[in-house]
Amino acid sequence: MHFKLIISFVEDDKTSAIMKAAREGGATGATVINHARGEGLKQTKTFFGLCLETQRDVVLFLVEEHLSRNILELISKVGEFEERPGTGIAIQLDVEDAVGVAQQVQKLTEVVEDEI
Repeated sequence: MHFKLIISFVEDDKTSAIMKAAREGGATGATVINHARGEGLKQTKTFFGLCLETQRDVVLFLVEEHLSRNILELISKVGEFEERPGTGIAIQLDVEDAVGVAQQVQKLTEVVEDEI
């Protein structure tokens, strides 16, 4: 079984909704890293040296490759990445190998067979 790693940088108030959408798309779990910072095309505004930016979370999903594009699109839709610039991004990377995912492989085998 082949996997993709989806890395999403999201506003912290949307993390739960994005995780729920990804799970509905076939993700079997996630890792959340809190309190990330980032900067896009425009620099963040400051007020007396304090940044006026929302907190971000980094959410990592290790997903089966046949499910990855759908999950990526669900994350984008729920996070409103295309509708509201600056709300977040998501990328996917190929995973060469993974260990510790035996239980996920059993569950995903059934799901992927139904999808294909």
